[in-house]
Order: sequence, then C-alpha cells, then structure tokens
Amino acid sequence: MRRLLLLALVALGTAACDQSGSPGTLTPVDVQEPPDDGLHGNGGVVPLPDPEQQDGRVGRSARRLTVDQLGASIQTALGQPWSKLNSRAASLGRADFALVNAESTEANLVFAKFLEDGAREVCVARAGADLKLTVAKDRVLARTLPDGTVGDLRKLTDAQVRELLVYLSTRFWGSPLHDEELTRWAGFFTKAAARAETIKKRDQALAALCIGLMTDSRFLTY
Repeated sequence: MRRLLLLALVALGTAACDQSGSPGTLTPVDVQEPPDDGLHGNGGVVPLPDPEQQDGRVGRSARRLTVDQLGASIQTALGQPWSKLNSRAASLGRADFALVNAESTEANLVFAKFLEDGAREVCVARAGADLKLTVAKDRVLARTLPDGTVGDLRKLTDAQVRELLVYLSTRFWGSPLHDEELTRWAGFFTKAAARAETIKKRDQALAALCIGLMTDSRFLTY
C-alpha cells in the first residue's frame, strides 16, 4: 500500500510541475485494495471447493468412461473382453461419424442396461473359469483363495473374505474397500455364497460379486 501511494504521489508531482520545473500542490491518491471476492483475495489464489460439497472430490467432476476405455477396463480387470461390446457400442455412446460425430459419455438408463448385460456375460464366464483353476495366481476373482480346488465359499473365514474384497475392489476400482463399506460388502458376499451353495452353483457367488464391482460407479468413472 505504501509503495502504491508513493508511486501515485510521484506521478502526480511530475504531472503538476509547471514549465519552470517547480512542483505543484500534491494530492494523495486513495488506492483501493483488490476486492476479497473469493477470486482475487488471498494473494490472487482461487480457493479449492469444499470436498464435503463435491462428493469427496476436489477439482473437476467425474467423467464416464468412453466405449473404448470401458473395453480396456474390462479386459484389464477380468483378463477377457466383453464379446458384444462392439455390437452395443452405438447404444453405449460411441460416435459413428455419419449421424453422430461426438461420443456420448452420459450415464443414462440405456448405458446401465447394456453394461449390466455385459457384466453378467464376462463375470459368469470368469467365475466359471476360476473354479476350474487350482493355482491361485492364475485366477482373477478367486486370486486370494488358497491353491487347490475352490471349495465351499461359506467356509471362508471373515479375514479371507475381507482379503478377497480388498484385492478385488483395488483391481476393479484402483482403491480398496475399508471400514463400514467393507463390512457391508462382506455381508453381501456371505449371503451370495450361501445362496450359491443352496442352488449348487458355486460360481455364482463370485459372479455376483464381480457384477456388483463392475456396475459400481467407481468402475465407470475417472
């Protein structure tokens, strides 16, 4: 403030000089501070939005995966593609550059319906394949279970169930389940395992878990 006032006084003194070079009368200039409006305050730094008002995020809002990104994510998470992805691509938002020249990334009901169909296809196939594998590192959905034939999933300890859920949530979403949410997912898997044994389709417990992870918004957005 003092520097701005001094510069203003010097400028006025120069302008007020007469032809003989004698200084005229100087009038102090009232220099206003920048408004503290949230944009120019705090040294010109724009404050970040409150994470509690942004669903825990700071910065831009989440974006839905494009069709190609979705295909790559499925391949990475499950080790196999969704066979009908290309035939569903237009409905999922891919541009054809004939009638539509911009890809849609809107998470609408059509997208949700076809994605659920795709999740059922790849998850059921992957779960069935995993049950045939006896080496744990060769599996995807049952990677953390011990080597050998995958047995009755109802007999898994709580620690084993949680280890599986932490591994799969990290694989699908890039971040692990924890705290109360981990407990809820553990309860879901326990019920799915009991139901699967009742109908004598053990693979469906792993498939149901896979479908839940794949249709969650954390798999579809970035």
